[in-house]
Amino acid sequence: MAPSYLKLTPEELRARAEQAAELLRACRLCPRECGVDRIAGETGFCQTGGTAGVAAASAHFGEEAPLVGKHGSGTIFLSSCNLRCSFCQNYDISHRGEGVAVTPERMAAMMIDLAEKGCHNINFVTPTHVVPQILEALVLAVDRGLSVPLVYNSSGYERVETLSFLDGIFDIYMPDFKFWDNKWGERFCRVPDYRERAVRAVKEMHRQVGDLVVDREGVAVRGLLVRHLVMPNGVAGTEEIMSFLSESVSRDTYINVMDQYRPCGTAMRDEWINRRLTAREYRDAVAAAKRAGLTRLDPRDRVPLIFRF
Repeated sequence: MAPSYLKLTPEELRARAEQAAELLRACRLCPRECGVDRIAGETGFCQTGGTAGVAAASAHFGEEAPLVGKHGSGTIFLSSCNLRCSFCQNYDISHRGEGVAVTPERMAAMMIDLAEKGCHNINFVTPTHVVPQILEALVLAVDRGLSVPLVYNSSGYERVETLSFLDGIFDIYMPDFKFWDNKWGERFCRVPDYRERAVRAVKEMHRQVGDLVVDREGVAVRGLLVRHLVMPNGVAGTEEIMSFLSESVSRDTYINVMDQYRPCGTAMRDEWINRRLTAREYRDAVAAAKRAGLTRLDPRDRVPLIFRF
């Protein structure tokens, strides 16, 4: 099954990239809508101008089973982030901007290199603030023969208007759904509307690509995966998020209920999140997913797969 972007003509793909680039002139790529001219070098909340930064690019085997397969997910960690959670486990990348500026040509070369190493996909981590730069690099990578699916691996804090530029380009969406109660988004990320933005984003992503579909080897070729990091003291709102996914998106939503929370960044200063999860908290979160009727739970041996031949 060929990636969706190969169904676009080179002219169509180039036009999409050019349209997205225009958004950088008064940047409103994400819900923060800073309005700065990034083409001119101005920076807003994401601290990124007209050039994307990359912190790392490698075959990654720690992602969800359908992304990793036998040869890994070709992961490109982009510098900075439009959400910048206080507890981020990649704090140096998301908050301190660790990484180097890369030209579109260099990013395209990274994509080709990962594909040639056998990676099953190109997985962009925190791509929201550099969508135009990714599309510009993609034009060049396609010219060089890129033919693996793209993964949009984001915080879930998105503008649907930006996601619309990606319709027919990204085959796999993997957003977080972090919080249900907006007071926690305000406390940990300085955003007042996380739930509303994530709800709209997940629905739009599902509209574009549907439920997760895998090939004969169990490797993802298209669809939606949702990550939910279980947090101490119930601050993530797991019960409500699982109900939303089941009732308003799809009961076949592939969901990773993650247990790896640990206090990173500045989390040790916050009494609500300054400890690791208890086993009881994680068991309750998994039970909430099952009560909601969600059965496609990572890890892979618990997941009823949907095959496409």
